[in-house]
Amino acid sequence: MVQRSKDPLNEELAAVLSMPEKRALSDDVASRLRAAILSGAFAPGERLREEALARALGVSRGPVREALAELERQGLVVLNRNRGAVVAQLSRDDLEELYTLRLAIEDLAIRRAAEASDPAAIAQMLAVIEAMQTAIDRGITEQEAAEFDLGFHDLIYEAAHHRRLNDMWANMRPQIHVLLLNRNVADVDFREMLVSGHQELLDCIIRADGDCAAVALRDHLGVSYGRVSRSLERQLEQQAANADPEKKENVARGR
Repeated sequence: MVQRSKDPLNEELAAVLSMPEKRALSDDVASRLRAAILSGAFAPGERLREEALARALGVSRGPVREALAELERQGLVVLNRNRGAVVAQLSRDDLEELYTLRLAIEDLAIRRAAEASDPAAIAQMLAVIEAMQTAIDRGITEQEAAEFDLGFHDLIYEAAHHRRLNDMWANMRPQIHVLLLNRNVADVDFREMLVSGHQELLDCIIRADGDCAAVALRDHLGVSYGRVSRSLERQLEQQAANADPEKKENVARGR
């Protein structure tokens, strides 16, 4: 038998093929950090120190560094040369850009979903609406409301059967999640809108009426945008007041 000599190319190939294990670890770290940010465990503007995170997660700093880079691509983290990583603070401009882009791509998604009017997809959407109502009846939280809302819209994109459209949605979804957490779920009109708004979208999909679905979507996202915009405005004003003692006093006095 002829003994094969070591081939540098084969060694390089073996190194490349071993990368998914390392990438899987950083993906897991990114997933856990993303969940912590979306749950409010890390506040906007809070520093994320690699060493402390690595220690808490039981990993080396390498996967944490890769995870933070991924979260930066998703718009949840900002990497600064001097301050390191900080949790992103979404602005009014961020909200406007996300709303207008989402409106543009989701119009296509819901039209395609309505055209398909797939019974299996419809059954899944109905199950989400029923779960929403159950959660509302017992007292829904901001986190639950955001997850149900996004879960329903995930199904619209899946029903569109358009891979690149799904990729665009996946890229902006985490930032939309953060913004949705600003809504006040204690308001009666919000609880009613959460179910009725999504039911209206589903009714259009059931009827395979793309025009109906697109109009309903525009109204639905417009109401959501208005609510989030008002809440974000109050949040930014409060942050400004906290940074300015004089303004904070005026806010407290109702000026």
